[in-house]
Amino acid sequence: MSDKRKIIYPKRGEVYLVNFDPTVGAEIKKTRPALILQNDVSNQHSPITVVAAITSQFTEPLYPTEVLIKVPEGGLQIDSVVLLNQIRSIDRQRLIKRLGILPPAIMEQVDKAIQISLGLVNL
Repeated sequence: MSDKRKIIYPKRGEVYLVNFDPTVGAEIKKTRPALILQNDVSNQHSPITVVAAITSQFTEPLYPTEVLIKVPEGGLQIDSVVLLNQIRSIDRQRLIKRLGILPPAIMEQVDKAIQISLGLVNL
């Protein structure tokens, strides 16, 4: 029997529920929201996308690689943080459902946090 699941074409800035399991060591675990980071052209042509995990378990002050998302942004039910130190390439089959999209102002913060996480700018 063939797999009849609908093919998902995510867009950069969208928040999806993602199944991250199985994992190894300190990798982020379980089914949780994640932010699509990969550009839209690649998302249309590749079975892989790049995401950053989102967690509702955080303390303030935030690290420079974390970005706060307040309810109801991104379709989230609880204030959460995008973890730009937990960037991961995943197969699109791990995407369960779209929750929402982040506004440009938050995506600008995400872009800055990515640069810090990857060492593209000095702290």
